[in-house]
Amino acid sequence: MREQDCIALLRRAGCSEGVIAHCRAVRDLALTFTTDPIVDRDLVEIGALLHDIGRGVTHDLRHAQVGGEICRSLGLDEMVVSIVERHIGAGLTADECSLLGLAPRDCVPRTIEEKIIAHADNLVKGGRVITLEERLARLIDLPRKQRMRIYRLALEVELFR
Repeated sequence: MREQDCIALLRRAGCSEGVIAHCRAVRDLALTFTTDPIVDRDLVEIGALLHDIGRGVTHDLRHAQVGGEICRSLGLDEMVVSIVERHIGAGLTADECSLLGLAPRDCVPRTIEEKIIAHADNLVKGGRVITLEERLARLIDLPRKQRMRIYRLALEVELFR
């Protein structure tokens, strides 16, 4: 799948040009973490471009699970579906999903590709890349468990640069 195919899917799903610009910025940043040969660069590119496909339907936390459903209905690879479903912050446990009114499933990034995209998404606000320091400063209001998960994710992915 090429970039133009992913952009066409985003548009068909109802995503705005702002969401598309954000997805491109996340893709560009995510690709900087793919220098290690164990990382599937093509999967990172496709997953990053499609990670917010659910924003064509909703802009709340449900967009990740809705996006996964959209990708599944399009017959996309389950690895792409997982990236889309697991990109929120540093992921959500099944219990956290349930407490937030989402389907109670594990949405914590597991593969390196899922982690790279979640981390890159954390560092892109709109279409602008922010520093890791800016991102970490914004975590102060989050519960400790979520803050620690984001810290660990950042540390793990930053080691791939």
